[in-house]
Amino acid sequence: MTTINNKTEVFMDKQRILIVDDDENIAELISLYLVKECFSTEIAYTGREALMLEKTYNPHLILLDLMLPDIDGYEVCTEIRKTKQTPIIMLSAKGEVFDKVLGLKIGADDYMIKPFDSNELVARVKAVLRRTFIAPEKANPVIETDHQGDYVEYEDLLINITNYTVIFEGHQIEMPPKELELLYFLAKKPNQVFTRDQLLDRLWGYEYIGDSRTVDVHIKRLREKLNDSHNWSISTVWGKGYKFEVR
Repeated sequence: MTTINNKTEVFMDKQRILIVDDDENIAELISLYLVKECFSTEIAYTGREALMLEKTYNPHLILLDLMLPDIDGYEVCTEIRKTKQTPIIMLSAKGEVFDKVLGLKIGADDYMIKPFDSNELVARVKAVLRRTFIAPEKANPVIETDHQGDYVEYEDLLINITNYTVIFEGHQIEMPPKELELLYFLAKKPNQVFTRDQLLDRLWGYEYIGDSRTVDVHIKRLREKLNDSHNWSISTVWGKGYKFEVR
């Protein structure tokens, strides 16, 4: 049995942004741009300082430079992902596809190449936050509350886009916002095939500058977390793209 429920829009409230960059001038400039847009900001100049501030400041989004003087941004991202799904936008002078894919594989939600335009940075931050609604954490989440807001439900699988939860075989599955959004988008339109470019445009936005393999990375991570049911699966349509197949 399949249930699709659409009731509400997710709106962005004022958010806290943690800026991690060892270049004081760049960090202060980024902070200035974001404060003008009514965000609250804190700055960390090292990886270790970032990990401490992440716990005390509890940011809604992290702007994370990769080249830090103690531990690099990849290690910081990996450490944060052990306990939190806070959206992370990586900032780096490295523009190779390998670096972008590696950042996405370990849990980043977006990747920007330095030098970048300030307006684009603000737009990326707003875009990620618009797509992300993080419900208050609960020590013992009650699964029944996930049948509120906008959700898609299949046998052994419930995807709630309002409070960003996924229940699979009775257990809550932790996943970054972008993975959840991709899963919800496909599941909401069962058996419809989407190309990689279509998924990039719909979920990452037309302003996203990246490789189509970004989609492949996210699909791979979804498959690692969700075993196919005999009633549904995330299927590859060779030469085309992907679909949420319902049998």
